[in-house]
Amino acid sequence: MSLRRSAVAALAALALAGCGSQAAPGTADQPGADAPINVVASTDVYGSIADAVGGDRVTVEALITDPAADPHSYESTPADAATVADAAIVVFNGGGYDPFVPQLVEAAGGERTVIEAVALPGLAPAEGEAAEQPAPAEEHAEEGHAEEGHAEGEAPAHDHGAFNEHVWYDLPTVQKVATQLATELGAIDAANAAEYTANAEAFNAEVGELLTRAQAIGTAQSGARVAATEPVAGYLIEAAGLTDVTPAEFAEAIEEDTDPPAAVVAETLALFTGDPVRALIVNAQTQTPTTDQVRQAAETAGVPVVEVTETLPDDADYVTWMGGQIDALAGALDGS
Repeated sequence: MSLRRSAVAALAALALAGCGSQAAPGTADQPGADAPINVVASTDVYGSIADAVGGDRVTVEALITDPAADPHSYESTPADAATVADAAIVVFNGGGYDPFVPQLVEAAGGERTVIEAVALPGLAPAEGEAAEQPAPAEEHAEEGHAEEGHAEGEAPAHDHGAFNEHVWYDLPTVQKVATQLATELGAIDAANAAEYTANAEAFNAEVGELLTRAQAIGTAQSGARVAATEPVAGYLIEAAGLTDVTPAEFAEAIEEDTDPPAAVVAETLALFTGDPVRALIVNAQTQTPTTDQVRQAAETAGVPVVEVTETLPDDADYVTWMGGQIDALAGALDGS
């Protein structure tokens, strides 16, 4: 499902080579003093954040909006290329999750601001695992630009399994994306910089409330054992103070779209017998015979199943969507 790390560093370097600063509102090639700022997001999750920060002064287009789509395997279209070419700001996840974005940025040429969520400071490798050192982005260094979140001449390189790239489930990182968007929008449209800052602060306050709700789960259910078919919601599980006991080899295989060994599947199914886990967390946008087997085992054992997704449901914004998932997790654990 996620691309191998052999592609990640190269793709990150492409994104770095395409980044820059836009001097005025509008498109990358035709800025205008009264035109809205064009923002392109890889998914509607990041598009919702941009909407919250930019308000009526931006036009936001997300490349992936289908609630049933799997962003890991998305293939960009000529229309996507044209959309990115017109963007003043591009925001994407990075870390190998949406590698089509840096490819589109490179192909578009010109200058635009690129915000890569995984490159913002503060993210750490999974507990007990070391993060890889950033790989040099020589082409970018030669141009003299440094993308937000990178030291000059560096690009992130994350080992799949040592780093969870699904960072929109890391609520502090989401707040940093909003803050960075406000900074970049203010740089383009200085007359309205205070408005962007205020919007970001209001959005971040709502996200802070989400974090408080997630942490309340840990207060009520400290250390409760859960299983997850893959690590999509790993940051939320951690924030909620829960213990994910899924065999690492199982979760990695499912995320890589391969079949786990039979012994690993058996070990995972055993989580729903004897002293079963308190909940099973499944990615509703990816389904395989193996994940179906695990879900059936949970349902047979009376273990609640909590569905999470990688993109927004129809007519939902980020705060509403994430809040619903936090409430679903809390309800599963308290039996309501």
